[in-house]
Amino acid sequence: MTPSTTLPIRLDMTMAEIQDKFPSARRALFQRYHIGGCSSCAYQLTDTLAKVCKDHNILDVDGVVQHLLRSHEVDQLMQAEPAQVRAWIAAGEPLYFIDLRPPGDAASVPVAEAEPLDFANQNKYMQLPKDARIVFLCRDGSASLDAAAYFAGHGFTRVFAVKGGALGWAADSSSVS
Repeated sequence: MTPSTTLPIRLDMTMAEIQDKFPSARRALFQRYHIGGCSSCAYQLTDTLAKVCKDHNILDVDGVVQHLLRSHEVDQLMQAEPAQVRAWIAAGEPLYFIDLRPPGDAASVPVAEAEPLDFANQNKYMQLPKDARIVFLCRDGSASLDAAAYFAGHGFTRVFAVKGGALGWAADSSSVS
C-alpha cells in the first residue's frame, strides 16, 4: 500500500473533492508547481489528482499529496476564530484588522472594528512591520486566507484570516453577551 492510499487525499479524487476538503489546494498547487493559475496550466474541477499530475508531468505524486496536506495545516494555523480576534481587540492588543470586502459588501454585514481596505493605496500594507499582527476579513474567509498566505509569503510572521469571514463574525456575535 502506498502512502497516498492511506491519506485523506487519494489519486482518484477529483480536484473539486480535494478543494472542498482542503481549500488551500488550489493555491498550494500554483505556488509550488505552477498548476491552476492561468489557462495554460489550468485543470478542470472534474479532473482527478492523478490526471492533473500526469498532464503536468509530475512523477512524485506522493510528494504532491504531502505538499497539499502541509499547506492545509499551515492554512489552519493562519485562521483565527472570531472570538479570538474579539479577545485581542478587547485586550487592546495592537493589530491591524483589515476588511477586504468592497464597500457595498461590507455594508451588508458590517464589522465596525475592521478598517476598510484602502483600495486606492493597497501597497501601504506591505510597508507594515513584518512582525505586526494583521488580521484579514472577507465575506466567508477564503479571500482573507489568500491574503494572509500572500503576506506570509512576503515575510510577515503574524498574519491571520478570520475563520468564516464576516459571516462567521456575525454568527459568533450571537454568542457574545
